[in-house]
Amino acid sequence: MGLDTSGDVIDLARQLIDIPSVSGDEQVIADAVEATLRMAPHLAVDRIGNTVIARTHRSRPRRVVIGGHLDTVPAHGNAQGRVDGGFLHGLGSVDMKANVAIALRAAIDITEPGYDVTYVFYECEEVEAERNGLLRVVRERPELLACDVAILMEPSNGGIEAGCQGTMRVEVTIAGQRAHSARSWMGSNAIHGTHRLLGALDSFEPEQPIVDGLTYREGLNAVGIRGGVAGNVIPDSCVVTLNYRFAPHRSEGEAQDVVRSFVAEAGLADAVLEVVDSAPGARPGLDDPVIASFVAAMGVPPHAKYGWTDVARFAALGIPALNFGAGDPARAHRADECVPVSQVREVEERLRTWLATTPA
Repeated sequence: MGLDTSGDVIDLARQLIDIPSVSGDEQVIADAVEATLRMAPHLAVDRIGNTVIARTHRSRPRRVVIGGHLDTVPAHGNAQGRVDGGFLHGLGSVDMKANVAIALRAAIDITEPGYDVTYVFYECEEVEAERNGLLRVVRERPELLACDVAILMEPSNGGIEAGCQGTMRVEVTIAGQRAHSARSWMGSNAIHGTHRLLGALDSFEPEQPIVDGLTYREGLNAVGIRGGVAGNVIPDSCVVTLNYRFAPHRSEGEAQDVVRSFVAEAGLADAVLEVVDSAPGARPGLDDPVIASFVAAMGVPPHAKYGWTDVARFAALGIPALNFGAGDPARAHRADECVPVSQVREVEERLRTWLATTPA
């Protein structure tokens, strides 16, 4: 059954919020989105897993992708949508069902866009990269994502966040020597051995490189630690998980070299490093004429994206991309997640105006 699109964007966003879609459980919401899009005769609709793609074919000289993910993080007492005090509340209201509603209404209503448009509503963005719905489309049907420019409707407070940071998780294994805790001097405590790494992280000063005119801020942090054998055993191994957020002027290989050098300089040259997750960043791409026209039409200056988004997937395909959507990213994933109703409507109006305008 399709969604009711007879109301406004807030009505549609509440319907989307009320459909549970934690990562890996997007079938019901994908079914609803697909059924809604198939009612529009001007759209060609495809589905891969729980990712739905709808395209216009108006023989325009350029094509734009408008993308948004359908999944959310797990609920925290906020599963249902509601409007209160000028805000739309509920799980995924910011990240990113209000923006999915904007894109879905544009797909249905704008039958003669100035650009040909591919709308992509995809699964599993909030989990590990291998499950990402866009990645599956790239592998199985890359032609469906062919375009000149991509706009990911990630929350950006109604502004433009260009490019994105890369992200990498590295497990650093520090070795010790096991012994009975009553004779601790006969062993080497691997947990104690982490102090050099943790101390170096505590005093780490992140670089703030300028990439294509935008300032990015890098970050290197411990995000996990595990070790220990038993209450009476000196541990012979401890693993510290690092997360490195790197500016898009670095490749993944260069980012890995930064982490290796940092660990070695902390006095742990013998530690074993394993990259367990990695995704490249994306340069801003502001020199592209379609991106430039979009920035000019939105009337707000672009800023660097702090964080990783799927603009990086398009950058890897040689396609410039940016982030533009309603909602404060700092409110994403919180129990009190909410987005200003006025901002959702403003973002919708600006996007629809740009899509419906024939480019010069």
